[in-house]
This record gives sequence, C-alpha cells and structure tokens, in this order.
Amino acid sequence: MSQAHSNLHRSAWADWWEGTRRTDIWWTLAWFDIVLRYRRSMLGPFWLTLSMGLMIGGMGPLYSSLFGTELSKFFPFLALGIIFWGFFSSMVSDSCNAFIASANYLKQGYFPISLFVWRSMSRNLIVFAHQIVLYIPVAIWAGISLKSSVMLVIPAFILLLINAHALGLLLGLICTRFRDVAQIVTSVMQMAMFLTPVFWLPESLPGRAKYILWNPLAQMLDLLRAPLMGNVSPMYNWYGILGWTAFCVVAAALLFAKYRRRVVYWL
Repeated sequence: MSQAHSNLHRSAWADWWEGTRRTDIWWTLAWFDIVLRYRRSMLGPFWLTLSMGLMIGGMGPLYSSLFGTELSKFFPFLALGIIFWGFFSSMVSDSCNAFIASANYLKQGYFPISLFVWRSMSRNLIVFAHQIVLYIPVAIWAGISLKSSVMLVIPAFILLLINAHALGLLLGLICTRFRDVAQIVTSVMQMAMFLTPVFWLPESLPGRAKYILWNPLAQMLDLLRAPLMGNVSPMYNWYGILGWTAFCVVAAALLFAKYRRRVVYWL
C-alpha cells in the first residue's frame, strides 16, 4: 500500500519519466498484445502485411484509372498514403482507449499511467513495421530513385512520435472521463481521411480548395511521404507541424499534470 500511495502522489514529471524509462514493461506488453491477437495463426503478424498488400494491390490500378494518372507515379503515392494513414488512424484510435484498456493494471495503483501510452504506441509501431516493408517492392517496380533528402523522413518520424505521445496522453485522459469522445474522434478521423491526400493527388485540387492541405494530418503525411518518393516537402509543412506539435505538447502537459491522479477513479 505504501508503494501504491507513493505512486499516486508522485509528480507529473516523475510519472512521465518512470513510465518512459520502463521500456522492458511497455515493449513486452505491446509485443504480447500482438502475439495474443494472432495466437494459433499460421502466418501470425504477417497477416498484417498480407491484408495491407492486398488492399494496396487492388486499389492502385483502380484509382489510377479513375483519376487518369500514370500507374508508376500513382502506385507508390497511394501505397505510402494507405500505410501511413493506417498508422495515424490506429494510433489515434488506440490513444482513446489507452487507459481504459489497461484498467486492470492501473487499478493496482503501482504503474505510472504514461507507461500505457507507450504501450499503445509500441503496439502500433510493430504493426507499422510489418506494413511499411510493402513499399520496397512498390518503389523498385516504380523505379523511384531516392536522394539525400530521404534522411528528412527521420526528423519527420520523430515529430510524428512526439505528437502521438502527446495525443495519447491528451485523448487518453479525455476519453477516460468522457467515453463518448472516442466515438467523436473515430468519426472525425473517418471524415479527415477524405480531406487528406491519401487516395488523391494534391495537384488535382482547384485553387480555392488548397486550404485543405493545411490540416495537420495532410502536412504530416507529406513530410513522411515526400522523402520516400525522392521529393522534398515544402517548408510551410514543417512550420505547420512544429506549431501543431508545440500546441499538443503544452495541452497534454497541462492536462496530464492536473488530472492524471483521477484516471483510476474514472475507470
């Protein structure tokens, strides 16, 4: 009980740091989440790769014909769009249930709550690692030649992880207190998919519709996709994401510091 009491009353920084440094716990929990999901399956987690490959392979030629775009240009664009959007969507959806799904652990009073946001992120990173390999044969077939600008994908991915963790804390707290918010977030993500250039090319937009590309999801997607296609994302995307990241981190820090102790009582 003394240990539970001390954990309940630790500072926000101590809670975050304790959860962050325990990679042995959150990585193991994330790995077992994947293992249990595909237990007794012959292919195991590679079903993730197969199902995503079938989706990309089926949609590529179809959408290329619908938009009248050369397949060698559109196929890698679509492949990266679907893979990264799946990563975005699952990361946001899991953030809403990061604490609710870990109620049995949190009610023990020992674990720092930030640990379960890392668990959710790690689980999605494992899924993403099984799917991003599909881009390799697509890029080879399309004849994409990567330039030195491909290294820009590293800071872009770091920004993505920072945003994912901040949103994990933010949405995890809000959705634990107000359970309907998770349904709202799911609906917003479904709508945002069509407002983000996942299936369509940005240059196909008329002039007055270009404002759609200023949404953070579109900017993040372009920062990640452009280097892997041998291009460079415009600087305004970097400025936009840096501003969005600062907002998310500040909002998450304030909410986490004020309400983290109430999570157990909301479960």
